[in-house]
Amino acid sequence: MGDELQIKAWRRYGHDRLYVMRPDGLAVAWMDRRTGEVTFLRPEYREAVLAALADYQDPPPPTVAKVPRSSTQPQYESLSPLTPDYDLARNRAGASVRDKIQKEKPAPVTRLLDVVLRRPSHLDTWRTGYRGEQLVGAELARLTSGGWHVLHAVPLPREVDIDHLLIGPGGVFSINTKRHPDKAVWVGNDAVRINHGPPHPYLRKSRAEARRVQRVLTRYCDVAVQVQPVLVFVGTAELVREPSLLDVRVYREREVSALGPLEGVLDPEQVERVFAVARHRLAWKQA
Repeated sequence: MGDELQIKAWRRYGHDRLYVMRPDGLAVAWMDRRTGEVTFLRPEYREAVLAALADYQDPPPPTVAKVPRSSTQPQYESLSPLTPDYDLARNRAGASVRDKIQKEKPAPVTRLLDVVLRRPSHLDTWRTGYRGEQLVGAELARLTSGGWHVLHAVPLPREVDIDHLLIGPGGVFSINTKRHPDKAVWVGNDAVRINHGPPHPYLRKSRAEARRVQRVLTRYCDVAVQVQPVLVFVGTAELVREPSLLDVRVYREREVSALGPLEGVLDPEQVERVFAVARHRLAWKQA
């Protein structure tokens, strides 16, 4: 495990830290180079982290200071001025799904026949998802009084969008909303099952979306940004989470408030910088 960990230097706003990261970019710990104190974000990596940091303990070896800046920190790019048409802060929860429903809406005669004949519409699934995103959006709005920012319907290339993006003192969270009314949901390490049915790739997609967000924020921000995937299930009768699942947070819609008290990851200035980049639609074309 220790051989897989990477060390990334980070110096901003008076801080001098070494982040210990997995190859996929997830930070598992960081060390304050002034005090030598190590903060473990993933306790299961404790021994591997200490082994990886052994060469960086006080006194630091000369080679640390000689590491070129370009190899330890990303090269940041500037953004063009933000205009209202490209401001993602204007998006409401479920905006992308709503647009799809409007675009695919059948003719009035067809809609009338669907109602009279009680036949399902191909839009029913989208309507269910739209309502789920609205409910989660309302829960996330409660966090904004605590220094958090929320973006909805963040578009990515190839007709993909992120349901919600939460940015605040506790970090950055890419949130994927799934609504399964009155169903039993089981979440393992690599699959999700609804009513004991076939596996759904929700976890894989959530991790992929978080990585795409992280790439964009790393490219345009002047802070070391880690993005954690979150799965939120709406209206479920039962939700079972495997305790071994550590890299994806899983909640019911009313449990999203558990993110509110988190802090210590981004200071107020960093929060505003990350939010300024995240709300800029042009940046997401590079994801």
